[in-house]
Amino acid sequence: MKALVLSGGAGTRLRPITHTSAKQLVPVANKPVLFYGLEAIADAGITEVGVIVGDTADEIREAVGDGSELGINVTYIPQDQPLGLAHAVLIAKDFLGDDDFVMYLGDNFIVGGISGLVDGFRTDRPDAQILLTKVPNPTSFGVAELDGNGRVVGLEEKPKKPKSDLALVGVYLFTPAIHEAVRSIEPSWRGELEITHAIQWLIDQKRDVRSTTIAGYWKDTGNVTDMLEVNRSVLETVEPACEGTVDETSEIIGRVRIEAGAKVSGSRIVGPVIIGANTVISDAYVGPFTSVSEGCRIEDSEIEYSIVLRGASITGVRRVEASLIGREVEVTPAPRNPSAHRLVLGDHSKVQISS
Repeated sequence: MKALVLSGGAGTRLRPITHTSAKQLVPVANKPVLFYGLEAIADAGITEVGVIVGDTADEIREAVGDGSELGINVTYIPQDQPLGLAHAVLIAKDFLGDDDFVMYLGDNFIVGGISGLVDGFRTDRPDAQILLTKVPNPTSFGVAELDGNGRVVGLEEKPKKPKSDLALVGVYLFTPAIHEAVRSIEPSWRGELEITHAIQWLIDQKRDVRSTTIAGYWKDTGNVTDMLEVNRSVLETVEPACEGTVDETSEIIGRVRIEAGAKVSGSRIVGPVIIGANTVISDAYVGPFTSVSEGCRIEDSEIEYSIVLRGASITGVRRVEASLIGREVEVTPAPRNPSAHRLVLGDHSKVQISS
């Protein structure tokens, strides 16, 4: 089998972070979310991986390289415009050939990996297999309708009146039958070739389409709330370690990982927490479910349940929580006088101010 990983989306729901960074490279527990998917693919015994890239191609290439460090061999496939998941399959035909493959959305996160799913598919080889999970808001997803025997009878993309609460998870398994399907469908009202339409075509052609409903943890990390929740979930598994330095006036509680070159002084850190390499924590409190990337500085401040990206600094701020702080950001107290707010904000920013 091969793998096709989609890593070309613009990440509009994570702006302004994604104005300057690919959404698939935003770190979860100090590792790009894309890497979790690539590692799951490698763990399933798949080594030939095609990565669909768009406007952020250079950044993805720099981060992933040839894939050898992850145990895979990567082929990059440019997609000039985001014209749908089925379009990605269409343009990857030369890479995929006549092999079965798993298609994995690069900003999705599944606890437990996909090895069991891939092994089952290799044995049974249905024409297509989809992953489903129950969601409270099915209008935001592709939704599957099952018959009384649990077989897939219909799919809809973001329906106004969903026929079930079973949403498609961003992992699909296909035989080469999908290539005829993607060539046979028309663009949707969004101007995209929808993978749900291609799978529906297979269903209409009486092909073997199966589903697996997962009870484990899955998230689409396309927005800040879900990104923080995935960060929390991964940090639950962190193993305590200290490769940096912690002075005698500091207090380290619970599962805390302090990476090489990091310095902690006069501070209290309550895990689970990761402190990145060469980061300085001084006279500060870092609370549970926080990941701080490399080269950051947190002084005389409090932060918890947050993600802090490379090179950011937080100085003299009483409390920060449930936040995603971008690279090289500076967070400082506002001057008390005059009583006014001074803001420098990127496009599409969202700001909450207490009057």
